[in-house]
Amino acid sequence: MILGRSAEEELGRSCSGGCPNLSEDQVAIDEALAAIYDETEGDSDGQRSAGLGASSPKIAKWLGDVRTYFTEDVVSVIQSDAIERKGLTQLLFEPEMLKSVQPNVQLVGTLMSLRGKIPERTKETARMVVRSVVDRITLELEHKIRQAVTGALNRGEHSPIPHADSIDWKWTIGRNLKNYNPQLGKLIPERVYFFSRAQRRQSWTVIVDMDQSGSMADSVVYGAVVGSIFASLPALKTHVVAFDTEVVDLSEQCGDDPVDMLFGVQLGGGTDINKSVAYCEQFIESPAETLFILLTDLYEGGNQSQLIRRMDELVGSGVRVLCLLALSDLGVPSYDAGLAKKLADLGIPCFGCTPDRMPDLVAGALRGDDLAALASRVSSNDS
Repeated sequence: MILGRSAEEELGRSCSGGCPNLSEDQVAIDEALAAIYDETEGDSDGQRSAGLGASSPKIAKWLGDVRTYFTEDVVSVIQSDAIERKGLTQLLFEPEMLKSVQPNVQLVGTLMSLRGKIPERTKETARMVVRSVVDRITLELEHKIRQAVTGALNRGEHSPIPHADSIDWKWTIGRNLKNYNPQLGKLIPERVYFFSRAQRRQSWTVIVDMDQSGSMADSVVYGAVVGSIFASLPALKTHVVAFDTEVVDLSEQCGDDPVDMLFGVQLGGGTDINKSVAYCEQFIESPAETLFILLTDLYEGGNQSQLIRRMDELVGSGVRVLCLLALSDLGVPSYDAGLAKKLADLGIPCFGCTPDRMPDLVAGALRGDDLAALASRVSSNDS
């Protein structure tokens, strides 16, 4: 374990020359971590310790060492700490540096928050980084979401075309209970029923209303990609909205390129959830066939009592309403527990969801499953 400069000094005093020396690789690892996690100035002894400084060659070497000695997920954490602890915007503002970093959702969130400050010479590289992350997320989620939505909306339409993924297990078992063989202990079906693979045109409206305050950066990245996947499905009429104290309708962009949509988001600023919900109400034509996904940590800066009234009216009209406190790999961040409880009392589950659970979540909501039970199954927050 690499313990840092202060531990090294302490071990030096206690070992009296008997401590084992670090190998060449271990020294490189030590230096790479020290550049970020050792104090650079202002130590109690007044001495300056390791740091990257402002030199591009030093940063390039550091990036190379980090990617050589650590796994991809660890590299992502170290890069994020480098930007936060050392203010290393050189990683983002120089094309050659940006090409060297490990693309990840957190990096995309940082680029979005610095959108207006990225130099012109770096913008194309920044788009390449964002696209690589968006493409990876889309590859992971698109087929699963498409399959989940299609199965949920066509579960009542049976088809003679055999396809293992579209078997209606509940109906097949129910219709073949009379064929149970006690000697074998198995059900021998005379007929297997399959869901129809035909897609109905825009039978449901799905609204994704995303809080674009700075704390929701990772969630906005995933929300934008998921919204774009919804928009690609003929069975759904999709609307994607981002908000802080103002509301930005991204629905037109989500049908084309989610990268463009992400660069239309401006992270930071205040939060007026009530204003965004009021804007989204215009999209509700058939409440019983509308899924409203509110993606926010619920720190409301607008009219909270009016927000609660609006949400109550949505539920009362038959809209399926879910409040995702986070849509991210890391679970649920800080959120307003008081407002979450008030919404939960209205029948609106408030929970965190990891992206890999989104297909199950959407399929269950479209099928008409109990929302509280559904939230319990897919929640990334056990509290």
